[in-house]
Amino acid sequence: MVKFQNKPYYDQGVFSPLVSKAKQKPFLYFGLPFLTIMVAGSFGLSQLTQTKFDHRDRRHTQVKKEEALGMDRNRRKLSLQEEYFRLQAKTDDEWEQVRITRPPGSDEK
Repeated sequence: MVKFQNKPYYDQGVFSPLVSKAKQKPFLYFGLPFLTIMVAGSFGLSQLTQTKFDHRDRRHTQVKKEEALGMDRNRRKLSLQEEYFRLQAKTDDEWEQVRITRPPGSDEK
């Protein structure tokens, strides 16, 4: 009878002893990658947030520069009381009530 050689099913790599020891200790296998992702994510999110605030501040400084140029010189002052009286004085008497045809099958009441 022929004897088969004792070979593993997978290729033994350089890191296989380290992987087997890491699987025996749950912190190295689960905890350390989790903490690494949390810390890296925190730094990444802080960079994104800082970029957002920088962009917003840059946009507000551009508006201030436009105001410094005097772009709002020709605008009239807005008063709520004046707008209220202006809208109240406007009357729309030029309309006529027109009855539309009802869809078929609806009862007229």
